[in-house]
Amino acid sequence: MIAIDTNILVYAHRSDSIFHSEAAAVVRRVAEGNEPWAIPWPCIHEFLAVATNPRIYKPPTPVEKAIAQVEMWMAAPTLRLIGESGSYWPAVKAMVLKGQIVGAQVHDARVAAICKSHGVRALWSVDRDFSRMDGCPVTNPLVAGITSRRH
Repeated sequence: MIAIDTNILVYAHRSDSIFHSEAAAVVRRVAEGNEPWAIPWPCIHEFLAVATNPRIYKPPTPVEKAIAQVEMWMAAPTLRLIGESGSYWPAVKAMVLKGQIVGAQVHDARVAAICKSHGVRALWSVDRDFSRMDGCPVTNPLVAGITSRRH
């Protein structure tokens, strides 16, 4: 199972993103496919925070439209929404200690540990910070060699 990170979700949603068409195609492909795929709950929350933020987007996505987008993804029968499980704490603790993760990157360790504890084989993201998280392979499905951008 693959999981999709916030940045791909935001790019797929925001038509003003330079990566919109590629991200929308990637999300559509997994949503319409037969294989299970996942979105970690923290990525849903972060998607809502980023897409509706007037300091990031002018104009921001209205909250009702952002929620409707989330519900469209949730309607995909193969989607699994994943969160912390019994094996989460040992995974996040190991990632934080081994990678010397501090500050805002703890959020990324949370996402990576959730993915690891649910047996995700790859997290699709353009965020290079995940490379410091052991046990959760990250793949950029948009463009080979893309430079990392947070959102």
